[in-house]
Amino acid sequence: MSYFRWDGEDLILDCHLQPKASKDEFAGLHGEGLKIRLTAPPVEGKANAHLLAFLAKAFGVAKAQVSLESGELNRHKRLRIHAPQRLPTLPGLIFPGK
Repeated sequence: MSYFRWDGEDLILDCHLQPKASKDEFAGLHGEGLKIRLTAPPVEGKANAHLLAFLAKAFGVAKAQVSLESGELNRHKRLRIHAPQRLPTLPGLIFPGK
């Protein structure tokens, strides 16, 4: 199983979040998910909001085009990115049909 799948033009990501890291970055794979390190603390939704903004910037979309599908209170999250405009360099990640 992969950490991503395409649902039409939407990209679904399975992630493992590490809050309170020294910098924001994609950190490779963690089990079946993509590990993402974020500087935000895991309190009052700050890490989730920071994650959505980080992914929006990385995939070239507005923050409103990134949604948390599951894992709001968990380190393991599933996110939907509607019609990403670019793809960061991540293992195996390509646009469908390429």
